Amino acid sequence: MKAVILDAASLGSDIDLAPIRDRVDSLEVHDQSTPTEARERLSGARVAIVNKVVLDGPTLEALPDLKLICVLATGTNNIDMAAAERLGIAVKNVSAYGTASVAQHTLMLMLTLANRLPLYQRDVVEGRWGRSAFFCLMDHGTLQLEGKQLVIVGQGVLGSRVAQLAEAFGMDVTFAARPGNEAADTRPSLASLAPDADIISLHCPLSDATRHLIDADLLATLTPGALLVNCARGGIIDEPAALAALREGRLGGLGVDVLPEEPPRDGHPLIDALGEPLNLIVTPHNAWITPEARQKIVALTAENLRDWQAE
Repeated sequence: MKAVILDAASLGSDIDLAPIRDRVDSLEVHDQSTPTEARERLSGARVAIVNKVVLDGPTLEALPDLKLICVLATGTNNIDMAAAERLGIAVKNVSAYGTASVAQHTLMLMLTLANRLPLYQRDVVEGRWGRSAFFCLMDHGTLQLEGKQLVIVGQGVLGSRVAQLAEAFGMDVTFAARPGNEAADTRPSLASLAPDADIISLHCPLSDATRHLIDADLLATLTPGALLVNCARGGIIDEPAALAALREGRLGGLGVDVLPEEPPRDGHPLIDALGEPLNLIVTPHNAWITPEARQKIVALTAENLRDWQAE
């Protein structure tokens, strides 16, 4: 059985592919592939292993030998799922591989924003500490997490892990109702929780119900010192509205690991604002990249191959 990995570079060069190699007769590995190259490289393959390369309907129709697509991620939006089903091609993804990694990154963003690290680092670089009248700088009020209210949107494996870590810091954690299903949910709505939230952390998928969930209207209800963290998907926050609130002092801090377009080849207002004296952090969608998380993707993909072969 021939398998082809189309974009192995998305896992990193330090990852051991042996668990996948052990499940197939031959494994062809490509660091990156364009959609056109994908069609050529998958010719004769029974298994396609892909992270973000688009496999659309015409591509799948041109691959009569293809029987399985293993996605090296949770999202399958790069696969024409309807065409795959029509053609009898199974699609298997992986999930919960980066729980510890993303939860750690989320707490890092919270801690960094709570301690106003972007602002104090700027002060140190610009020499303000060296010119201080006494031993420390304290121009930017910090936030002690203990006793503060954290509101989490998304009570899945990841949101629940973030809650555990936050509780270890003594925070009070409340989960908001599923966006779009508030009437049938026993949990309080985000709108009702927002005015009392010290921190809001997002761990929900991007959907019609969550697009711009954090918009100008909701931002207006937050306390001025509130922190906002997004390690979910770009677009759940109305980023320009959040940036305006940050600049105007209506938001205490903003940390995002995701943007609506990735990579942001045309830039983004949040990236442009990193040179300003703001409590702002933008990380390049790397919350998930610990070696342990990336290696787990390989292990889970090997399990998907095993399960498919046993069917």
